[in-house]
Amino acid sequence: MQVQEKPMLERRQPSPEQSAWWNKLSLAQKFSASSLGKFGYELSFVRNEKGHSLAVLTCSSGVAIITEDGDINTSPNVNIRD
Repeated sequence: MQVQEKPMLERRQPSPEQSAWWNKLSLAQKFSASSLGKFGYELSFVRNEKGHSLAVLTCSSGVAIITEDGDINTSPNVNIRD
């Protein structure tokens, strides 16, 4: 009887620094995004509103935004399109 090996699943996720959006963040946003990453949040995109950068992160439990100053809001009034 021959044993078939199952292919290994890749469980490592790319680091947030590899995101195309990462370079668009302020230093304060990078620190905040890194701390949210420990809870499963991933940087989705960066929006510029009225001359200010707003980082949008998503996770299975919801959405979070980070202002240029690094302030985190895990209950934002933001609609994300699929």
